[in-house]
Amino acid sequence: MSNKLKNNAIGWSFVLFATIFIVIFYFLPMIQAFILSFKSGMGNNLEFVGIDNYTRLFKDPTFLAALKNTFIYLIVQVPIMIILALVLSVLLNDPKLKFKGFFRTAIFLPAVTSLVAYSIIFKYLFGLDGILNQFLMGISLISKPIPWLTDPLLAKITIIIAITWRWTGYNMIFYLSGLQNVDQSIYEAAKIDGANAFQVFTKITIPVLKPIILFTSITSTIGTLQIFDEIMNITKGGPGNSTVSISQYIYNLSFKYSPDFGYAAAVSFVIVILIVIFSSLQFKAAGDRN
Repeated sequence: MSNKLKNNAIGWSFVLFATIFIVIFYFLPMIQAFILSFKSGMGNNLEFVGIDNYTRLFKDPTFLAALKNTFIYLIVQVPIMIILALVLSVLLNDPKLKFKGFFRTAIFLPAVTSLVAYSIIFKYLFGLDGILNQFLMGISLISKPIPWLTDPLLAKITIIIAITWRWTGYNMIFYLSGLQNVDQSIYEAAKIDGANAFQVFTKITIPVLKPIILFTSITSTIGTLQIFDEIMNITKGGPGNSTVSISQYIYNLSFKYSPDFGYAAAVSFVIVILIVIFSSLQFKAAGDRN
């Protein structure tokens, strides 16, 4: 019994400080933010208002616009990125492909670039007098500059392109690591049996990568629901509120408009609820009860 207690004490000594820090810096702020979401006022002059902040959400046109935009980014960008990452991982896993290391590094490299730096680069690339418009006009494909950042639809497309460029390589690495653990004889046997590339992809590759696809889908969903840097640095939520996201609206409520931390906290918990809902749906769709 004393040995068991000693072992338990040693084990807890390893995790105790980490547990304390997690509680202090993660769980306590979450609880405080939740309590704050039921208050309203400026600075320290806060008063309890019950669920008024949450009922206000349904009447707030800016919040509804931010919610709509975030859903568009999620529904359009995440599937494109996941499929593109899967296809690239399969291509780069081909043992006959030359310079695989170069291509893998080149595609993964955007994932390690600064969020602010790459967002600013995209802003200049897609600007009215940016490199992209100059190139298209130079080859006589267009006669006048395309308003990538000032047209509501094109601004959304620009944001989606930027996110996809940034994170596709990140997800691709996970799929590559999974594919490299698959015996190549399985693919060779499928080809001998007459399976084409599409059948091999759908019947072997996707089932093998199912847990990794679920993981990357959930992490990508969480990241997209929290999208901030790209929008803040490329379009600043404009034109109008056509590209504003929930996270950017939280920032605006806290630091740009008249500070309303209680309402901002209520908006932030919408992201928490959405993450829980979408993660649960993805687990259910994958048929994984664990």
